[in-house]
Amino acid sequence: MGYVLSVVSQKGGVGKTTTAVNLAAAFAKRGMKTLIIDVDPQGSVRYGVGLRRGHPTVGFADYLNGARPLRDVILPTALPWLRVMLAGTVTDEVDHVRYHQLVSDTRVLPDLLETSKQRCEVVVVDSPPGLGPVTRRVLEGSDHVIVPLQCEPLALQTTPQILRAIQDIVQANEKLTLDGLLLTMHERNNPASERVVDYVRRHIPANLVFDVTIPRTTATADAFAAGQPVVLRTPADPAALAYTQLASVLVRRFE
Repeated sequence: MGYVLSVVSQKGGVGKTTTAVNLAAAFAKRGMKTLIIDVDPQGSVRYGVGLRRGHPTVGFADYLNGARPLRDVILPTALPWLRVMLAGTVTDEVDHVRYHQLVSDTRVLPDLLETSKQRCEVVVVDSPPGLGPVTRRVLEGSDHVIVPLQCEPLALQTTPQILRAIQDIVQANEKLTLDGLLLTMHERNNPASERVVDYVRRHIPANLVFDVTIPRTTATADAFAAGQPVVLRTPADPAALAYTQLASVLVRRFE
């Protein structure tokens, strides 16, 4: 039996998908059978997970609405131990109301997570920003959750909301563990960035904040633009090393 690790955030642009993709790749590099599932209608996982050009665009949404069987929506990547389920054709739709309703009104997502963790050692879920029905469904079926927090002052305003929401869901899902806040896009010697780090370290309990921080690096952006996780494309980059270290921390907690 494996573990479901969800990556959630109150707002977009905080490194949520980058974190999900690179953690999944880091787990797979360790030889762990890993599946990353993209349930965010924006579908950004497809741009950075290491898929070959011309790959199918079907994914979770197409399984959700019954258009495709499960075997059609699980795709291989450049890593032998990493598979991916994209968001699917919902990314081409302007209106996502029906998608959200299907997730909320059916057991397809929780059943999928349960099935997946029986077949994999780690299932990483990239959820939509915010606390809507999809994110809540993800958390209801997860064992672990991490919350990326961008090292910018505005990010601090939304942190209490996501932490309260996770606490509420723990009441219904007692196996859910909040592993912590992950400080991302950290810029050393940037006063605003350093103030955020200092504030978080002083005001949030130490057990709720990872010691590992993810630096902002050019290699991370270049890797995503090239369609690859930075832990594969530039493994010696500081961000890649940080994600690899974070994966090691999480594996110890899983065990």
